[in-house]
Amino acid sequence: MAAKSKVSYVCTECGAEATKWYGRCPACGAWNSMEELVQAPTAIGNSARSAATVAAQQITAIKPDEKQRYHTGMKELDRVLGGGIVRGGLMLIGGDPGIGKSTLLLQICAHLGETLRILYVSGEESEGQIKLRADRLGVASDNLYILCENDLDSVLQCVQENKPEVLIIDSIQTMNWSQVTSASGSVTQVRECTSAIMRVCKKLGIPAFIVGHVNKDGAIAGPKVMEHIVDCVLYFEGDRHSSYRLLRCVKNRYGSTNEIGVFEMCDKGLAEVENPSLMLLSGRPLNVSGSCVACAIEGTRPMLAEVQGLVSPTGFGNPRRMSTGFDYNRLSLILAVLEKRAGYFFSNLDTYVNVVGGLWLDEPAVDLPVALALISGLKDTAIPSGVLAFGEVGLTGEIRAVSNADLRIAEAARMGFKCAIVPHHNFKSVTKRADIQVIGVRTVREAYEVVRDAVVE
Repeated sequence: MAAKSKVSYVCTECGAEATKWYGRCPACGAWNSMEELVQAPTAIGNSARSAATVAAQQITAIKPDEKQRYHTGMKELDRVLGGGIVRGGLMLIGGDPGIGKSTLLLQICAHLGETLRILYVSGEESEGQIKLRADRLGVASDNLYILCENDLDSVLQCVQENKPEVLIIDSIQTMNWSQVTSASGSVTQVRECTSAIMRVCKKLGIPAFIVGHVNKDGAIAGPKVMEHIVDCVLYFEGDRHSSYRLLRCVKNRYGSTNEIGVFEMCDKGLAEVENPSLMLLSGRPLNVSGSCVACAIEGTRPMLAEVQGLVSPTGFGNPRRMSTGFDYNRLSLILAVLEKRAGYFFSNLDTYVNVVGGLWLDEPAVDLPVALALISGLKDTAIPSGVLAFGEVGLTGEIRAVSNADLRIAEAARMGFKCAIVPHHNFKSVTKRADIQVIGVRTVREAYEVVRDAVVE
């Protein structure tokens, strides 16, 4: 008797699997997100016979590949990837429509095409459309091959025949595999297509980039298992009204997950921003209350950003609390500490916090600049433009130490700042410099008093 196919239901938001359909996912609570998944029966006997021929290998007998990484020609992208493209690696890039995913991949083809054979597979554009975009970006290479195809079997056959050294799939939601009966973009299709591409890439040692669409919440559409299959997950972030783009890594098997790349969208494509601190501080108003400069660490890179705080009387019974670029719950915690421990009252005031430049700061070292910006807005007293602050605010109002204090102070001195407000424990261990004054503080109130009385030339 032939084995029956197994039917299950998978949530498109979190990837949870259930044996029956639910209107609401029992794992993440998303409504109408369960899709049917039909799994073909497996032949146990054949699997046992094939498994008998597999032999394990000692790790000491494995010889590392000398040419393990390829440089993309963009230092910002190489930084995020951990030093370049790893041979046989599978990288997933997601982001909002029009953010620059296809533009970035086509731009790196200009540098990679000098020495490597590239296969660019597009399921959304025609050859003529890609050619127009390539001419605008100045991409012209004899090693770049374009294939406009939605059938994954044809794509894999082309890969086997041409044996490219780099593969680009734009996008995975448009691919359709004949062995799966569901429609393109479904949970089953996306998962099985990603698995098939992964097997080919690992077998032939071909690095591959996969473009993934995002849902309304900003997460990559499709099953969560797709992000577990790939080696690296990159997100393009940025405001559509701003020309700056941030490339953030949330998963990387070959490098750090804290690195970010900064790009600027220009007429000729994406341009690298080698000095993001200068970009984030451009246009900063001087001698204005409610503004403080913070120094955050993204991977190995210190970045200076302006934190703005606005405090105004409320016109309603309950004051409003809004935060852009900073965690809302963390803002509520800081406001509670300022009221209880420092004596600054915001209970009947609307409070707004904004990080300029579209950057999201979730590091504890940003607590002190946020608190100083709020107090400055409350007292309507400007913080001197040459002052920078960093430190974590505790529930008792103390300023706790943070990591990489010397690196933050060096970046502040390089950008021309004359004074740095740091936690007292960091002050005892940092290297003293002649080009910047470092002041250690123990509490939030002490920090504001030091900033208020600071004289910066």
